[in-house]
Amino acid sequence: MPTEPFEGVTLARIVRPHGLRGEVAAEIFTDFPERLPALKRVWLSDGRTPPRQVASRSCRLHNGQAVFLLEGSSSIDDAERLRGLEIQVPLAERVTLGAGLFFITDLIGCEVIEAGAVTPLGRVIDVQNAGARSAGTPLLAVETAAGELLIPFAAAICTEIDLAARRIVVSLPEGLRESQ
Repeated sequence: MPTEPFEGVTLARIVRPHGLRGEVAAEIFTDFPERLPALKRVWLSDGRTPPRQVASRSCRLHNGQAVFLLEGSSSIDDAERLRGLEIQVPLAERVTLGAGLFFITDLIGCEVIEAGAVTPLGRVIDVQNAGARSAGTPLLAVETAAGELLIPFAAAICTEIDLAARRIVVSLPEGLRESQ
């Protein structure tokens, strides 16, 4: 019986062993690090093979990183073999966001259309300066026929966001397109 492909979201990436007993230090990629210690299971992904599920025996936040003790890791050598792996959870288990908040991964790939236009302006290829720890308005990097266009991700400019249709309607301020 074929299994469904795993669709996950990366919460952290293991950067090195931590201590002598198999713990690993991980760079945090989520805006909700407080939920990491509550995880009882995670998936480890190398980006090439299907992720594998392991138990998270413990996790604590330490000096801006997450320190995990994962099932099957009880020595420095075990922890070293985990270096570079991404720590993921199924897409269905990600945090529920409030109104007007969006996951970057949901915005990337959306078609961008100017209000009143028929032809799409381009597609979102990245979101710059995003996240709870950054200051300022995030920018949508939109790939257009004329090159990359940076559009402020502000309600006054991004007037309609329809994730189901994978579409963002924008009302560009005068001169924005020319300033790029």
